[in-house]
Amino acid sequence: MLKSLSKKILKSEPVRRIACWIAAKYIRLVWLTGSWTYIGKDHFDTLYDNNQPAILAFWHGRLLMAPYSWQKPRPFKMLISGHRDGELIAHTVKHLGISWIKGSSSKGGAAALREMVRVLRAGEWVGITPDGPRGPRMRVSDGILNLARLSGVPIIPMSSGVVRGKVMQTWDRFLIPGPFTKGYVIWGEPLFVPKDVDADSFNEIRRTLEDRLSALSSEADRLTAREPVEPAPETSGLAA
Repeated sequence: MLKSLSKKILKSEPVRRIACWIAAKYIRLVWLTGSWTYIGKDHFDTLYDNNQPAILAFWHGRLLMAPYSWQKPRPFKMLISGHRDGELIAHTVKHLGISWIKGSSSKGGAAALREMVRVLRAGEWVGITPDGPRGPRMRVSDGILNLARLSGVPIIPMSSGVVRGKVMQTWDRFLIPGPFTKGYVIWGEPLFVPKDVDADSFNEIRRTLEDRLSALSSEADRLTAREPVEPAPETSGLAA
């Protein structure tokens, strides 16, 4: 009943706007009151300082603090699905100075792919949750790999973890950090997808990206004394 009531309330546009504003303020509060340690930041800085655009990849469950992993003046855009939950996220990160590209694996994918290629070729960065918007959890879909192949820019994996916070029992095991926490932001090595990649190599790169992202998340959990989140069972035929 409460879930049904909350859905009805969030259909109100004024309520949605207020909710997004409050969520953005909360994220900012968590960031400002937290103590943050950066690991592997040289992978990120090397690309940025050499004016190399890239695709920032992070699991959907670690999405909440992703806007504050970006502390650079160059534009940064996130791919966010156009359904209601996605629009809530989009309007929340807008308050944090991040714009968005509408699209997902199931709707608006082709148009979003073209827009992201254009943005990357213009020298901007984009952020993607390769297991979003609906999973399976911690499994990479084709979309991010095709984007890297078509644009020629690398994918740089990233994750984060916090000592204080709550892991929700949602499909993605969404992590909600608490204020006054100690936290970690971790980057991994960039990964390129050749334009002429064959099917076997494409799938091998997918597994490599999954392994790197999961390893970063496990390390963040280890540093914050949390049980690591396990990926969903592997499936075939992931959508683009």
